[in-house]
Amino acid sequence: MAKERGFYGWKLVAALSSQDALNLGFPVYGGAVINSYMLQQIAMSRSTFGLGFTLLNLFVGLPATLVAVSIVRRGIRTTYLIGAALVCFGSLFLALYATQPWHYLLGFGVINGMGICFGDIIPGTTAVARWFKRYRGRASGLVLSGSGVSGFLASPLLDKLIRSHGGNWRLGWEVIAGVAVLAGIIAFLFVKERPEDLGQTMDGAPEEKPAEQGSAHPVQQLTTEYAWTPAEAYRTRAYWLIVIGGLAAQFPFFIFTAHWILHLRGAGISSGDAAFAMGLFTVACIAGRLIGGWLMDTMTARYAFMVGLFCYVIGSFAALRVGPNALAIAYAGAILYGLGIGWTFTCMTTCVAHFFGPEAFPKLAGMMLLLTSGGASPAGIIGGKIFDMYGSYARAWELNILVAAIGIIAMAFAFLPRRRGVAAAVATAA
Repeated sequence: MAKERGFYGWKLVAALSSQDALNLGFPVYGGAVINSYMLQQIAMSRSTFGLGFTLLNLFVGLPATLVAVSIVRRGIRTTYLIGAALVCFGSLFLALYATQPWHYLLGFGVINGMGICFGDIIPGTTAVARWFKRYRGRASGLVLSGSGVSGFLASPLLDKLIRSHGGNWRLGWEVIAGVAVLAGIIAFLFVKERPEDLGQTMDGAPEEKPAEQGSAHPVQQLTTEYAWTPAEAYRTRAYWLIVIGGLAAQFPFFIFTAHWILHLRGAGISSGDAAFAMGLFTVACIAGRLIGGWLMDTMTARYAFMVGLFCYVIGSFAALRVGPNALAIAYAGAILYGLGIGWTFTCMTTCVAHFFGPEAFPKLAGMMLLLTSGGASPAGIIGGKIFDMYGSYARAWELNILVAAIGIIAMAFAFLPRRRGVAAAVATAA
């Protein structure tokens, strides 16, 4: 039996976190900065600009079932390599070829979106579900924190790089293409499929004996002991309530990433301060993921999820008050949105693993991402339409408040599911 000291799981977490940083953080958060410069040279409406983020979010979810199949048949590492290759290709397409709005939509929205789907969320969270149980929430939080670190670095650095080269946004996409190559190398060298492949077990600890299964350790109260199949999970109310919570977690985030920098600039805030606000957002993502992950290991899942959604409500009120003389409010809004997406996204993926187990997780998470990213993907274009109609983003932040409130109500009823036979037996005994 492998000793806990030699447990590879935490080293794997570092490798998985690097994938989140390189395959998601740079193209999304760095891309938000690059695209604001692209908009100055490739003429397009705010609706078209927002459509690029809508497509990105749609294609982060649309191939999710294919990603699940790839994980089951080809493995996590191969899936990562496919994702890194797509991000590299999409970034080079933008850097070397893009001259029309549809080039932007194809390269940034479609190709890079597919790359992120293959190269980040589903393979990373699947690996965590296989390697961890007792510390699954914390491990998920650490894995999904990589994009926050890279976003904090990428946003101001890419803004400075582009400004120092006369607004040459193509240089920024060349940098991201190189970053994707690095992601592929790391995945090839360090990603391992299952603890059993290295003679280890979940959490690096001995398997629990049957007599210990009724122990009072919190993990027994927060996670399922039944190996659910996807078909069984789809028939539970809990799964669909998590889907609603996931929609509420991603819709406000998609509006934010597409339009926050433009919102701040329109309010009279400089590009440098706007980029710094985006950097604060990504740092807050890290804190949110760690807080959400820790809470998922220590308290009832629905409560942790609901509190995270409240960050969007408060952040949206802050967004309505930004201005050149209110930088602190702009920074606070960015921090609250970062906490919101980091916190709730970690809760969403961990809920699926906690409620239904690691074996069904790839397919359930793939369907979850398809439904939530696909369902929330119109947020970018909706935010742009709101601006085109009203000349401001105020109604967009009000819409985010409403969406977050719906998610809070849904998650209030998302209880840990039980098989019908088990539930009936418990009721009879009572």
